[in-house]
Amino acid sequence: MFKKVLIANRGEIALRVLRACKELGISTVAVHSTADNAAMHVRLADESVCIGPPPSRDSYLNIPQIMAACEITGADAVHPGYGFLSENARFADILEAHNITFIGPRAEHIRLMGDKIEAKRTALQLGIPVVPGSAGAVTDDTEAARIAEEIGFPVLIKAAAGGGGRGMKVAREKSELATALATARSEAIAAFGDDAVYIEKYLAKPRHIEVQVFGDGEGEAIHLGERDCSLQRRHQKVWEESPSPALNDEQRKKIGEICATAMRKIAYRGAGTIEFLYENGEFYFIEMNTRLQVEHPVTEAITGMDLVHEQLRVAAGDGLSQKQDEITFHGHAIECRINAEDPLTFAPSPGRITHYHPPGGLGVRVDSGVYQGYQIPPFYDSLIGKLIVAGRDRNECLMRLRRVLDELVVDGIKTTIPLFRELVDNADIQSGDYDIHWLEHFLARPRLAE
Repeated sequence: MFKKVLIANRGEIALRVLRACKELGISTVAVHSTADNAAMHVRLADESVCIGPPPSRDSYLNIPQIMAACEITGADAVHPGYGFLSENARFADILEAHNITFIGPRAEHIRLMGDKIEAKRTALQLGIPVVPGSAGAVTDDTEAARIAEEIGFPVLIKAAAGGGGRGMKVAREKSELATALATARSEAIAAFGDDAVYIEKYLAKPRHIEVQVFGDGEGEAIHLGERDCSLQRRHQKVWEESPSPALNDEQRKKIGEICATAMRKIAYRGAGTIEFLYENGEFYFIEMNTRLQVEHPVTEAITGMDLVHEQLRVAAGDGLSQKQDEITFHGHAIECRINAEDPLTFAPSPGRITHYHPPGGLGVRVDSGVYQGYQIPPFYDSLIGKLIVAGRDRNECLMRLRRVLDELVVDGIKTTIPLFRELVDNADIQSGDYDIHWLEHFLARPRLAE
C-alpha cells in the first residue's frame, strides 16, 4: 500500500479521500489555493502545500505546482477526486513518468472515454447498447440533415469533446437543424476548444441511469448496481438514488453484467461509471466517466463497500476485494446535493456560515468540508455538502430524508435545502415517477421557499 497520498482536490471530496487514507494508515498531503487556507482537509492532513492563488487554473489545475508538491513531500501516489484533473490523461501520463501512481484508470482509457465519439464507437464494439445516431463527427450540414432524417426528429446535437450540457442543442424538426448545429458548434469551441459535434436520437422522457463499475486492470471487473440520476437542472444532477425506482431486478442485473463484461474486455482499472438514458425498457449509452462520482455514497450505502478504499487497493496492485458473486445489495439510499445557492434563482451564495448543525441518527451520512464560521469562497463549484440517507426500502428512506432535512441547519448563506423539502413531499417523487425533464418543469412553476 502507498506510504503517502497527495490529494489533488478540495472541499468535501478531498476530505472524503483523506478519511479513507487515514483508515488505511496512509499519510496524506493536502494541496490548496490561498482561498482554502482554512479548509477542513487542509487542517486534518498530515502535510499541506499551498499551490497558488484562488483561480483554479493557477492552483488546482496547475500541474507543475502539483508535481512540485509531490516532489517536496515525497508523495508516492495522487488521488484526483472528481473534477479538476481527475480525467486529465496528460496529468496521469506525467505522474507515471515520475514514478508516482495516479489513483485512477490508465491514461489510454481516460482519453478513449473523454472523446464522446470514440467512446460511443467503443461502447458499440463492446456490446453496450447505444443511442441511434451519427457514427462520428458531423461537419457537413447536408450530411447532418440526411442522418437526422434517417434516425427521425427530434434529434440532439452534442459536443464531441465535453459534457455538462455545453454544446448540446435539440432540433425538433428539419427547419431547426442548421441553427442548432451552428449554435452547438459555437458553444463547443468556446467551452472545449473543439467544434466537433455529433447527432443522436432525442429521447422524449428518458431516465438517467448509471452503472458503477470497478476493474483490477488485469481483466477482472465487477459492477456495483445502478444509480438513478434523473433529477437534474441544466444537465447537472441534483438528487441521486439507488436502486432506481424504474428498474426491476432482471433489468439491473442484465445491464450491470453487460457493463462489467465490457470492462473485462478492455482490462479497465479502478472506478468508472457508465451512463445511460433509459426509456421504454431500453438502455442507451451516453458516456463513461473514468473517475469517482459525486454520488458514489449511495452505492456505498447499498453495498457496504468503501469505494475509495477500493480505488486505493486497486491502484496499489492488490486487486479487487470482492468478486461479483460476493456483492450483495440491501435497502435503498438517496443523496441530495446541498449547494450554496438561492433555492429560487440558483444564484451562487458565497459567504460565512454563522450556524451549522448536521443531522444524525440511523442511516444518515453527511459528506461536507464546511463548519461553523467557515467562509465559502466565491471561486469554485457551489456544492458544499451531500446529504445521504439509507433505509430498508424507498419509503423508509424518504421518511428519513424528510426528518433529517428538518434537522440540517446551515445559516449565514442561502442553500438549496428548501428545494429538497419541496421535493420529498411531492407526489411524483414519492411514487418515483419522474424523468430527466421533470425537475426543469417543476422549477418553472411558481414556488415558495424559506
